[in-house]
Amino acid sequence: MRSESVYWKRNQPLAESYIHAFREVQHLYEYNVRDDADWRARAEWLDASEGMGVQGRATGQAGVKGQAVGRASVHEQTLGRADRGAVADVLEAYNRANGAGDEALANIARLRERGTLTVVGGQQAGLFTGPMLVIYKAVTIIQTARRAATELGSPVVPVFWIAGEDHDWDEVNHTFVRDSASQIHKLKIEHPTGARTAVSRLHIDSDAWAAALHELSVHLPDTAFKPVVLGQLRAYAEASATLSQFFARAMAGLFKAYGLVLLDSDDPNLRALESPMFARLIGANAALADALQAAKDRIEAAGFAPAAEVVPENANLFVFRDGERVLLQRDGADFTDKRGAFRLSEAELLAAAERDPSTLSNNVMTRPLMQDYVLPVLATVLGPGEIAYWSLTKDAFRRFGMRMPLIVPRREYTLAESTLAKHQTKFGLSTEDVLFRLEEAKQAWLSRQDTLQLSERFEEAKAQFRALYAPILELVGSIDGGTAALSLTNQQKILDQMDFLENRAQGAYHAQFDAQLRQWERLAQSFLPMDKPQERVYLVYDFINRYGEAWLHDLLLEEEEQTYGLHNIWYL
Repeated sequence: MRSESVYWKRNQPLAESYIHAFREVQHLYEYNVRDDADWRARAEWLDASEGMGVQGRATGQAGVKGQAVGRASVHEQTLGRADRGAVADVLEAYNRANGAGDEALANIARLRERGTLTVVGGQQAGLFTGPMLVIYKAVTIIQTARRAATELGSPVVPVFWIAGEDHDWDEVNHTFVRDSASQIHKLKIEHPTGARTAVSRLHIDSDAWAAALHELSVHLPDTAFKPVVLGQLRAYAEASATLSQFFARAMAGLFKAYGLVLLDSDDPNLRALESPMFARLIGANAALADALQAAKDRIEAAGFAPAAEVVPENANLFVFRDGERVLLQRDGADFTDKRGAFRLSEAELLAAAERDPSTLSNNVMTRPLMQDYVLPVLATVLGPGEIAYWSLTKDAFRRFGMRMPLIVPRREYTLAESTLAKHQTKFGLSTEDVLFRLEEAKQAWLSRQDTLQLSERFEEAKAQFRALYAPILELVGSIDGGTAALSLTNQQKILDQMDFLENRAQGAYHAQFDAQLRQWERLAQSFLPMDKPQERVYLVYDFINRYGEAWLHDLLLEEEEQTYGLHNIWYL
């Protein structure tokens, strides 16, 4: 497929600087993703630090000091990671249960061996996989792992971290799809219980799945691929009790040939392995808060606004209580919720971490630390917002004897369909025209079609009318104030009628260009649906239904050098 890359400025200033002016923000991060030496330094640090520490006591004082490794030294007490074999057992069970292929299982076997590293990225489990950016994150993870394995000469496994512990149902319960007329439709599953709990704990019944799939079937255009697409999705739904399970099965199906390993952050078997890290996060909770505050101060001193809220008393952990996921705060030596509805001592919380860690959950500040505890993370793939809020975690990583991994910006794509590319050529539009100034270009095109110069003619007539009417206004105004006001109202009514006639004339004239205007509308609906980047709206199965999966495999097999920070246009 033909492709090109363009610069598309992000709305997140810190991420924009990270990608395009790294020296300005280098002190907020650990490694330079563009520096080959930093990739080797990270790999060497992971290898040297593996097994150096012990599992750690609740007070967070366990660990030993390390020696200089590559560019960095392990100055802090180092926490040993979760046992590779145990993690691999959990991943194997989870991936087998969700339809993983042989390549993913082979990668899990490689993870059992010391020296195997991972590239990790994650996302919430959206309906039918959610917007395309989720797919592009997986593509970036796979591409990065493959490239790193080649350059480092050692195994690097791609891992997708499903954020099943998140409780924001409204973020994941919907998706968007186009019909044959390019009209956009929102598909949605209602909350099954109303409880504010992890998405992975919310049961979706067969009727809800059937209704969502029926609506998808109604709106997807009829193509040769449609029966296969719908058959796959129905099979996933029949085997899935939750959105997370459906998401895992769909991702396993899409990336079966590429060895993508899946992980659900709310998997109770995984939680059992996270117990020591939860104990560290609880025992050193005040120090964690201090580390986040120090990072916040440094970010603000650099002229940026922190991308996530840092509250001194926030414990940065959740607890599941009465079926809901509740954010914890520190209150003296205890932990409580915002309303003070319950209170737990540090000893009680530590006991929960040891006895039943599935009652605990991470927030956005502690999830990166837990990820690094569970897996040997060479690099993490992040979107712009994530790049910004990860800058808050550098000191926290160090406080727990870790190092923030390399951060790889997620690749961005827009799929340009062949018929739309023809429209683009017909109207003489560059890629930048389509992406950044399409409405302006459309209005300019319409103006060029206006050979009758209706706007100018009507404006001229209105000017002549005002000139002819001015003496009447002056004459009537000399009679009395009431009559003067009436004359002004009369003039405005006549002008309003002229405006009405102009609009009707313009509409009738533009009706001659209905076919072309529909082409402009299709360009907008494809490239900038709902005035957003395509990747943030549409569903991957929208394009698979139209074009099959060949384009996705082309993206995955792309071997070009990573173009960090550029937006990639792929012509189907």
